[in-house]
Amino acid sequence: MPATRESRTYAQEVGVRLRAIRTQKNLSLQRVEVLSRGRWKMAAVGSYERGDRMISMKQLADLAAFYGVPVRALLPGEHPDVLPQRTARVVLNLPALARASTDDVGPLRRWVAEIQRERGDYAGHVLSIRDADLHTLATLYTLDRDQLLDRFQQWEVLDATSSLRSTPDPA
Repeated sequence: MPATRESRTYAQEVGVRLRAIRTQKNLSLQRVEVLSRGRWKMAAVGSYERGDRMISMKQLADLAAFYGVPVRALLPGEHPDVLPQRTARVVLNLPALARASTDDVGPLRRWVAEIQRERGDYAGHVLSIRDADLHTLATLYTLDRDQLLDRFQQWEVLDATSSLRSTPDPA
């Protein structure tokens, strides 16, 4: 059955969302294939992202589970706020974190140690904090996002590669 213009458009919109999720998770197509132990081939995921190939709902649900997002995050249309614009790049300077002298930094140090264990990366000098992680840390410290970022600045643990921008007000 030939693809209709609507189905091609839909496949492209799903592809845009697939690519956005993958890039937000800092994953290359090759890394997706490696982490999925070959379940998700680079060529297949790439063709889904370009909208060159239709993805079944079962495959979409499986890929959403692999990325750790709800299926609706990959569906176009009704959920424009599911993929927020990235408005900040928060990078911790790990040597500065080790030198921080306040007791308040303890939970952050433990969180960083756990992330390093999960990633098997103990030699890094910086650690990028994803938006969801920033939310978790803010909850841990019973602060809002901006207050947490202010605290990081007070502790002088932000790396020079951080770019803190306020979330733009909706127009």
